[in-house]
Amino acid sequence: MTDITTNPAAPASPGERPRPAHRFPLVLEGQPALVTGANSGIGRAVALGLGASGADVVVNYVVNPEAAEEVAHQIESGGRRALAIKADVSQEDDVKAMFAKAINHFGTLHIAVSNAGLQRDAPLLEMTIEQWNKVIGVNLTGQFLCAREAVREFTRRGVLREVSAAAGKLVFMSSVHQEIPWAGHANYAASKGGVMQLMRSIAQEVAPLAIRANAVAPGAIRTPINRPAWETPDAYRELMRLVPYKRIGEPEDIAQAVAWLVSDAADYVTGATLFVDGGMTLYPGFTTGG
Repeated sequence: MTDITTNPAAPASPGERPRPAHRFPLVLEGQPALVTGANSGIGRAVALGLGASGADVVVNYVVNPEAAEEVAHQIESGGRRALAIKADVSQEDDVKAMFAKAINHFGTLHIAVSNAGLQRDAPLLEMTIEQWNKVIGVNLTGQFLCAREAVREFTRRGVLREVSAAAGKLVFMSSVHQEIPWAGHANYAASKGGVMQLMRSIAQEVAPLAIRANAVAPGAIRTPINRPAWETPDAYRELMRLVPYKRIGEPEDIAQAVAWLVSDAADYVTGATLFVDGGMTLYPGFTTGG
């Protein structure tokens, strides 16, 4: 069992509940993993968590190579192998080249976590086609391209029972906004709704091949992309109106869920979305009857 803190500098917010220690059982040895968007935020925590669980890890990035290399070095310091690879997941040639390089380096892949995502927010009447296409391209098309390449490798290799009960594991990073509409973010919400049905359709198709596909849907997570929502006491209090559990999520909370989903402990789980949101999808506005 390994303890890991991927963001030790994160400040506690006033009135916040204590955060748990994050422990990762050593259950992924011999199972190389690829994590997209792994140089910051949730992707960084997932890459470190899989490394702590015993996996060698491909750290994908598209900007800030120094941060990606730092994640790779941290994984290596724990005794695992790591490789940072630049690739834009919305570009088919980039994705194919990334998987080829990863497989050549590690011999195969057993786990693919499609985490890379972004926002380009605008009200509907002001949203440009460029904003729409960019978000759909990275958040949805990118997940399709990575899943396709991963399944090709999983199918080629098949099940290695001494390593895992499954031929391969896919994790799609969704959001509570696959379920909750989000005015002013139509492109993002549409992309995450698409991720949900993409995952379920792929899960249905590849299950007979002993390949599992699931999604993780984060709620409010303490990452740089949403800093204004949590960094001041007033902002944090306002955010907690949407979170029944009354604490913000940490990237490690998502990493913990991913590490479980790709382990044999979750071998009978496929086609599922695991909401990691402190109850945000429980519609807390209705706690007093609406």
